[in-house]
Parts: sequence; C-alpha cells; structure tokens
Amino acid sequence: MMGTQRTRREFLGNVGRGMLVASVGFGTAFDMGLTPAWADGEKGERLVFGGIEPLVGLMQETSVQNLLPVLVEKLRSGTELKQLVAAAALANARTFGGEDYIGFHTLMALAPAYHMAKELPEDRRALPVLKVLYRNTNRIHEHGGAASEVLHTVKPGALSASHESGEALRDAVRGKDMKEAERTFAAIAAISPDEAFNSLLVAVEDETEVHRVVLPYRAWELLDVVGPEQAHTMLRQSVRYCVKSEQNSRRTAENVEPRALLPRLFDQHKLPRTSPGTKRADDAWVAAMSKTVFESSPAAAADAVAAALAEGIDPRDVGEAIALAANQLVLRDAGRPERWASPGKPPGSVHGDSVGVHASDAVNAWRNMSRVVNPRNAAACLILAGYEVARDRQARAADFLKWTPRPLAEVLADVKSTDANRLVTELESAVQANQQEIASALVHRYGTLGHDPAPVFALLLKYAVSEDGALHAEKYYNTVREEFASTRPAFRWRQLVALARVTASECGRPAPGMAQARELLKVIST
Repeated sequence: MMGTQRTRREFLGNVGRGMLVASVGFGTAFDMGLTPAWADGEKGERLVFGGIEPLVGLMQETSVQNLLPVLVEKLRSGTELKQLVAAAALANARTFGGEDYIGFHTLMALAPAYHMAKELPEDRRALPVLKVLYRNTNRIHEHGGAASEVLHTVKPGALSASHESGEALRDAVRGKDMKEAERTFAAIAAISPDEAFNSLLVAVEDETEVHRVVLPYRAWELLDVVGPEQAHTMLRQSVRYCVKSEQNSRRTAENVEPRALLPRLFDQHKLPRTSPGTKRADDAWVAAMSKTVFESSPAAAADAVAAALAEGIDPRDVGEAIALAANQLVLRDAGRPERWASPGKPPGSVHGDSVGVHASDAVNAWRNMSRVVNPRNAAACLILAGYEVARDRQARAADFLKWTPRPLAEVLADVKSTDANRLVTELESAVQANQQEIASALVHRYGTLGHDPAPVFALLLKYAVSEDGALHAEKYYNTVREEFASTRPAFRWRQLVALARVTASECGRPAPGMAQARELLKVIST
C-alpha cells in the first residue's frame, strides 16, 4: 500500500501556500517563487530541480555503459538509494513527459523497484533499483537526451471561481487543448498536491485504458520519494497523456461509455456517500461479488460495484472482490496467441502486457488511489475498477468464461510432496523451465498446506529482479505483494499462484545491465 499520508506540518504548509497564492494571484505567486517551476513544452525554460539537479543531470547525461559503475560508486560514497530513485524519476519526467511508451513504463517501475529493494538483504538491495535505472538512462539516450526534453516551465493560468477545478481540467482535456490543460493544471497544482491529484482523476476517469490509470497512481506514489513539492512535475505527465489520448484516439461507444455511465450510477445510487460504508462482507459475499464482476458486461459490473458501495459494504471488501476478479484473468489465460507473439513474449506466455497482468495492475492502482482521494473519486475509482476488469475480459470474453483457472486438476494431482523446502526447490526448477502449470500447482499445494509464504515470495522476487519481464515484472510483483496482504486467507493464495505462473512465463530472459550490476556489487548469482 502506498505511503501517502501527509504530516500535519505539510498539510498546513500546503493550505497556507494555497491561501497566499489565491490572495496575490497565480502570476504574481509564480514571480515571487511561491509556486514551483511549471511545464508547458513550448515557450518555457528548462525545468531544474534545485539541489538534486546534478544527480538528475547525471541520469540523463552519463552513457549507459558507464552508468552502473558511476551509480555504485555514488552508493558507496554515501548517496542513498532513495536519492537515486528520486533523480531518475525527475529525469524521466523531464525527458518524456508521459509521452513515451518505454519511458512511462520505466517511471511506473521505479516505486515498485524501490519497494522490492527493501525486501532484499543489504548486499542485494540496490539490484532492483539499478535494473530500472539502467533501463531509464538507456531509454533517455534512445529518445535523444536533454535535447529532446518534453517538459519546460510555464506560468499557471487562471481558475474560475464558478467552475470546479477538476471539471475545468477535464474540459480542457476533452477539448484536446494541451496548452489550456497545462495552464489549468499548473494553477490547480499551486493550491496543493491533494487538490492536484483529485482534479487530475476527474479527467483520468473518462477512460479505463490501463496506462491512463496506472501512470497517475505511480506518479503520486513517487511523491514520497521526490517530495510533495514536485507534485506538479510528476502528475502533469498524466495530463499530457490524457490530452494525447484525446488527440490520437478514435472515439467509440466503448471508449466513451464511462463518461456517461459514472454520473448515471452516482445519481442512481446516490453516491458518493457522506462516509465510507463499514459493513464487513463474509467470504461468500466476496466470492459472489468477484464472480459477478468477472462474468458481467462492463456496465453491469460497474453497477454491481456502485450498488455495493451504496448499500454500505466496506470499500476494502468491494475492492478485494474486484482484485480477485482481475486475478482470474491471469489464472485462466490460455496464453498469448501466435498472432500476438513478439520478441520476449512467445506464444503461450502470460507475462508483460498480458490482459491479466494489465488488469491486475490497473485494479491495484484504482484501489490504492481510492484510499487517498476525496469521497467522489474514491467511489469512482472502485466503480471503474469493476468496469475495467469486465471490459478487459471482453477481449476474449467467451474464452475466459470457459477456460479453467490454475492450478489444473490433472497437474495438481502429480504434486506429491508436502515438505515446504522441497516444494520451493521444485518451484524454482519449474520457474527456470518455464513450466507455468507446474509452478502454479506447486504454489497452490504449498499454500493449502499452510506453509509460510515468505520463502515463495523471496524466490519469486529473485526472478522479478533478474528477468526483463517485458516492462512489467516490478509492477506486477508489487501488485501481488500488496493484494496478498489485503486479501482474506480463503482467497489470498490465488494471488501468489498467479505470480508463480507469470514468473515461470518470463524466466530465461535476463534484464539488461543486471550481470554488470551483480559484478559491481559483488553479488554471487544463486
């Protein structure tokens, strides 16, 4: 779960700054230095990041061949891992602005990699971060480096007192007006990070495309690393993503359905509630709700979620059911068809941008965002999470309903061992051999025997670090780690079974730079 709770001092500081900005006007506040540097990409100056700027520049300017030796030396001389992650996040934002596919995937992997680092022994702690930093700098150079930076400074526009800020931003996004959207968001972000995030989500909620959903969550999560003063720089990448989506996408009934559906459900179910529901659901309710979300049309799934929230069911239980529905997409997937295969993602694979991994990561983002936003957005996030799972299933709707979830009975019957250590050893062999079905069965058996999940997580973490994962290994590992912790005992092992399957799918394709990182850190591969 993301650590997004602000201290009282930070809150009062944001409020005070917002009041002063409102009293003197945004243009004057910018000139007085009361607001951070804003981005426009047309006429503004280069974004700079104060004391961390030299480290940000290092991430952009160092050749990828020399990057890891330089970073390891930084760590040995006292630079904290958190500082490297912060510098990489700012370098990524300044370079790509949320407009490059590999670039924004790399940004979305930074916080998960940092979380993964905390689970590792001291001598290996830097590995997941160095893996993503290597990818980051490599892509920056492929993109053209500092000469091709997307983000530049701009002064905020003016906000209308009669127009709610989120709706104003959404109107600019729908109007495909990048300049107006940028200036509007800059003005909103000058008030406070929380105001910026809540307003941004009003625009994000127009569609449920996975990157539109996960990018703002991961950018918000990174504020704990880069600092809340960088909220605009981090979150505005999502503004640009949303505008670009409007400019480049052909509008279809499916694309725009949430725009009419969400306000209708709010009105029909009298949402949002004045306070979240507190009725705890039992296992049977969660199982039934998960089945409803998984099997329904997107609109019907959204309606079921809205009705549950209106009834007063605890949002934690509603979110758990939705996450389990997304998990079914991983457990049931027959694998990538031949026509969809690509380098690193062969036929039969389920890692990378598979429908199940995408849906699980998106629901995890919706759930985490719902925990830290205002009541309107909290309800919207869960409603749209249910909508998104059902919509993702429609890619192969009839197939998913007839496919059998892992573990397969005939494979499970061949798992004879009950010893925890032996099961973990057999799991590693299955992962290394890309045996998805056996890996799934072994973890299921391990869980039903009541063994400690820690050794399984440790094993799967090792491969989430070492393997390329087609841009998704870090996010999905972190998704499962969080969902396992927030899922009741009756169902939580489904999440770990899915992770074992995805890990077996992605194994055998080492991440670029990892061999060098291990050598520099003197980590012996095991």
